[in-house]
Amino acid sequence: MTGYKLINLKLMVEEVGEDTAKAVLSTFSCPLNGDVESFLRLKAIDFAKQGLSQTHLVIAPYKQQPVLVGYFTLANKYITVSAKNMSNTQRKRLAKFSIFNNALRAYCLSAPLIAQLGKNYANGYDVLISGDELLYLACRKISAVQLDLGGRFAYLECEDKPRLIEFYTRNGFCAFDTRRLDGDETGIDGSYLVQMLKYIQS
Repeated sequence: MTGYKLINLKLMVEEVGEDTAKAVLSTFSCPLNGDVESFLRLKAIDFAKQGLSQTHLVIAPYKQQPVLVGYFTLANKYITVSAKNMSNTQRKRLAKFSIFNNALRAYCLSAPLIAQLGKNYANGYDVLISGDELLYLACRKISAVQLDLGGRFAYLECEDKPRLIEFYTRNGFCAFDTRRLDGDETGIDGSYLVQMLKYIQS
C-alpha cells in the first residue's frame, strides 16, 4: 500500500487555521452514512480540540493533486469483554492485557476505539481507496500508538448489518457483545450496536 498520507486534523487546524481546515472537510461526502459525513464536517474539529478524539485525514494523489479520500477517528475507550463469548485463544490474549473481573466474569481493558471510518464519495474519490485499506491504516496507526503506550487490541462498534459484520470480520475483528444505544444516538438502525475486537500484531 503506497501513496497515502495521513494528516492529524488537530495539527492541521493549528498549522493552517480552522477556516481552511473546515473548507477541506466540506469537500467530504458519504451518502452511505450520514453520521460519518456530519461528524467530520460538524464535530471532528471540536472533538479534537477538546481531546475527546483525534481524526486522521487520508490524502491520496489524483491528477497530480492531493485529495481527501477518507478519514478515521480514534478515541480512548475502557471496555469489558465477557469471557463466555471468547475462544480459549482469545481469552489467553486478553488475559495478558486486561484485568479479569470475577463478579462480572469479564475482562476489563483500555483499547483504542475506531469511532468513525469513512470514504469520500465526492468526485468519485472513493475508488482511490478501498474500505479494507482505510481500516488497515486505522489499525496501523493504533499499532504505532501502542508501541509507545502498550496494549494490543483495537475496538469498534457497528450496526448489526451482514455487510458490516462481514467486512470487519474479514479484517480480523470478532464480535463479542452488543451495546444498547444511548438516548442521544440517532440515525442508527435498530436498538443496539455490535461490539467487535481485534488483536493487533506488533
